[in-house]
Amino acid sequence: MSASPAAPLAPEWLSVPADANDLSVRIWPASARRDADGALELGGVSARELVETFGSPLYVVDEEEVRAHARRARDAFAAAAATHGVKARTYYAGKAFLSTEIVRWVTSEDLSVDVCSRGELEVALAGGAQPARIGFHGNNKTVSELERAVEVGVGSIIVDSPIEIERLAAITERLGAVQRVLVRVRTGVHAETHAFLATAHEDQKFGFSMTDAATAVARIREVPGLDFLGLHAHIGSQIFDASGFRASAARLVELHAELLAGGEIPLLNVGGGFGIAYTSHDDPRPLEEIASGIVDAVAAECAARSIPIPDIAFEPGRVIVGQAGVTLYEVGTVKPVRVGDDLERVYVSVDGGMSDNARPALYGAQYSARIASRTTAAVPALSRVVGHHCESGDIVVDAEYLPGDIAPGDLLAVPATGAYCFSLASTYNYTPRAAVVAVRDGEARVIVRRESVADLLSRDVGAVVATETTTEGIA
Repeated sequence: MSASPAAPLAPEWLSVPADANDLSVRIWPASARRDADGALELGGVSARELVETFGSPLYVVDEEEVRAHARRARDAFAAAAATHGVKARTYYAGKAFLSTEIVRWVTSEDLSVDVCSRGELEVALAGGAQPARIGFHGNNKTVSELERAVEVGVGSIIVDSPIEIERLAAITERLGAVQRVLVRVRTGVHAETHAFLATAHEDQKFGFSMTDAATAVARIREVPGLDFLGLHAHIGSQIFDASGFRASAARLVELHAELLAGGEIPLLNVGGGFGIAYTSHDDPRPLEEIASGIVDAVAAECAARSIPIPDIAFEPGRVIVGQAGVTLYEVGTVKPVRVGDDLERVYVSVDGGMSDNARPALYGAQYSARIASRTTAAVPALSRVVGHHCESGDIVVDAEYLPGDIAPGDLLAVPATGAYCFSLASTYNYTPRAAVVAVRDGEARVIVRRESVADLLSRDVGAVVATETTTEGIA
């Protein structure tokens, strides 16, 4: 049975599902299924059991799914590079979702880690990442951050400005260290999803222009404590194919070739931004195809200039953890809202919202949703899943067809929330941040504990120390 056309209020890409209980393998973790009672299972653990044990809202991360995607990325990039006789370096982009346990998973699958703050660096180190396999990003790294990175021996620092070069020059001289660096450049190529735009200039905060990058590299080569590894570029996020990377490669390799006159350059870092499916409409190309397309483009550009192909680095993040994450909520209220004279949308309010998933409010990101506590044969109704925050833009899922009998107390699951949800979480309206639970082989365990109201009050210097009686029930 095929899906039916969408209702007038629905976006063009959204169709009425043939089965409002289905769990598309393109969006959900491979372990997602319905148990005998119709409840969602993740990693062999029932959604009902997860919420009963750990509370709601709840981030659930499928450990084996993360590991599987890490292996796939590692192997895809390695195979693409080996075709041209070079090596691939694969860095997990920690900003997507970082905890010590996530670090242990990805490093045990032979990925390096990139970080972009002192906090992320410390989490990576605490999770057991080898300093030599950490890359440090950021457009405004402080002196103390750079000192810490040099002291622990991070493998590379991605330099973003002339000031940073001078800071590193002073730090390495003071510490008697040699620090490997890459130079981030703006190639003028912007890629979002399956489209890209190439321009001559970029008006953004990151990196050096193509013209200024040569001057930066020349200065780095003058500093005894700095070792120039290569160029770095990042063209966007949620990218579905290799077209934007190919356009960027042409400009990167041209600059790389010019810089070879000053010495060997062992590495070219093409960044990350590889996309995933959030809805049935999303259709990213297989990662293996994208990896081959990128490396083939670099190889072709190098061949055209008769220069050797450098090793190539990649920074996947979302494509490793995104599909592995599912957020569970409890439905609080259900309210039909008239829109015009004869149109209706159902507002389904849950106990989380923009504090645990800021992406819809920030970027207009689209998500899917399914009832997690049961199955139902009710006719699907166009619904909008909203949070509990005092904000009209507090939308979790802008448009989805949910069963018409959805009711308070139902559990709702939103898939593909592994990337940038926990990372962007806030305490807006003094809402404690949700716990993160890992599932695998029928077992569940907390990897980041839930915040409590007491935690929030503990940071308020003016708060009166609460007694057991006054705090009972709010922790």
